[in-house]
Order: sequence, then C-alpha cells, then structure tokens
Amino acid sequence: MTRRHALLAALFLVSACATRAVYSSPDAGMVELEPLLGAEVRADALVIRVTSTGCTAKDDIVWFVERAGNRVAVAFGRKKIDACKAAPQPMEIAFSYAELGLKPGQSVAIVNPLAAR
Repeated sequence: MTRRHALLAALFLVSACATRAVYSSPDAGMVELEPLLGAEVRADALVIRVTSTGCTAKDDIVWFVERAGNRVAVAFGRKKIDACKAAPQPMEIAFSYAELGLKPGQSVAIVNPLAAR
C-alpha cells in the first residue's frame, strides 16, 4: 500500500465517524435522531426529555418503531427546528403506547443518542 492509499483510507475512516444518526420514517422522510436528555417508561406512556428554547411542541417530534422478532426499537426525530431565542430548558413529551402502536408495558429500546445537560 502506498502512502497515498494509506492517507485516503485514513480520511475515509475519519469521515465515517463524523456522520450523524439518521432514521427513515414513512411519515416524516429522513430525520436526524434527536439527542435526548433522558427517557422514562411509565405505566401509560413513554416520556422523552428534549431541549427546548421556547418553540418546541409535541407535533415537532416524529417517531419510528421497528420490530424484529420480540425486540422493539423506537427512534425520535425533530421535524421542525426550535429557532426561538429563550434559554435552553428541558421539556418532557409523553407518547402513549397507543400512539406508538405498542402494547402497554411492552419492553422497548430507544435508539436516540443521549445529550449532555
């Protein structure tokens, strides 16, 4: 392998690490996964915590559920950027199991990255 090939291979590897997580949803097209401040499974809903600067609404968040055998993965993405200028604050958004098409109490994996507070 020449030095040029080694440099190209290194650049390719570094660029692969710089990609962002993207999920495809039938309703929202391609969306970037929303970094979550946290998530909680409650008896009646799945609750996520996101950062808002004043303009985030539940309708701005889309989800995608993927089933593989007994496993269920849920991904959340933001379809509208919160462009307000208020200080960033955590915001809880609850999605009922019925909204997500899940059975109450069903075990799920959330695939979103966790954000630093």
